[in-house]
Amino acid sequence: MLAAADWVEAGFSLLAEGGAKGLTLDRLCRRVGATKGSFYWHFADLRTYRSALVDTWAEVHDSDRAEFTAGSDLPPRERLDQMMGILLGQRHWMLERAMREWARSDSEVAAAVASSDRRVRRAVRQAYLDDGFTSEEAEVRADATFAAGVGFLHLAPSPPGPKVVAQQQKQFLDIMLRH
Repeated sequence: MLAAADWVEAGFSLLAEGGAKGLTLDRLCRRVGATKGSFYWHFADLRTYRSALVDTWAEVHDSDRAEFTAGSDLPPRERLDQMMGILLGQRHWMLERAMREWARSDSEVAAAVASSDRRVRRAVRQAYLDDGFTSEEAEVRADATFAAGVGFLHLAPSPPGPKVVAQQQKQFLDIMLRH
């Protein structure tokens, strides 16, 4: 028996593969191997379903972002490295890109993405402050780090391997942490 979480997981998969336009009821039913009746057992309509996707994505991101504050006792470089690893990791790569693209045309998704982004940027800014940068320098570096992370997501046609990501992160942080 399918649960609502199964439908949400299928939606994330379709969203990552084809963006928001790929989230059709027919595609969802084919993906999970169930009928429209099963879908409507769990969700009132596609709008409710899409809200469940956004809410679940935000919850997943919140749990990942909690690691940012949990690591506040780490040295700033290690903290930034950990944050970048989470943001650019295989787990979120396709979905993160798809959610950002979807946010361009849906205000509910845009609000969820913006809220998550604010928390990330605050944590990144704090790491630069803790490394001794002034408030203004930390703000500029946090914005540049965040923008670069989003850019890395969109530049690569497929998720880069862990070795490539680690190399790029090291080089990037060498530049950004230079006083």
